Amino acid sequence: MDKEKKEESSAIHPAVAPLSYLLGTWKGEGEGGYPTINSFRYGEELHFSHPASGKPVIAYSHKTWKLDSGQPMHSESGYWRPKPHGSLEVVIAQSTGLAEVLKGTYSAEDNVIKLHSQVVANASKVREISRVYEMVNGDLHYVVQMATNLTTLQPHLKAVLKKLP
Repeated sequence: MDKEKKEESSAIHPAVAPLSYLLGTWKGEGEGGYPTINSFRYGEELHFSHPASGKPVIAYSHKTWKLDSGQPMHSESGYWRPKPHGSLEVVIAQSTGLAEVLKGTYSAEDNVIKLHSQVVANASKVREISRVYEMVNGDLHYVVQMATNLTTLQPHLKAVLKKLP
């Protein structure tokens, strides 16, 4: 382990440590759909980092693109704040103008994160969002569910991502 990586790992805040497996860049493909739109596939990259401030926070960024053309589709960024005893607070701002405040839980033993919206702001149609992230055989799987003014909470996005070296 080189000096830079050793310093980075030793600087991880104790509250972030149970989620440190997320740190880095993840890339893969996903699929989306909803009763009100056509199904689609996309490429995607997630990035999780622990700022050098040493505070109990994980910075998060996410971008997607069309598989056939590489044209950008969606992006979002925010912060994840792990709390003691497996709770988690997340704030996300999307390129569409939608903002989410989510709360949830994580299991350090099972590497499962479950989030549910407390606030969905600046969204004329979206009223509720849930996100589940899970490590399966070294891959990061996630499912996003959404409810709108016309629908109940149901699947919207799912993907499988591999960690880049």
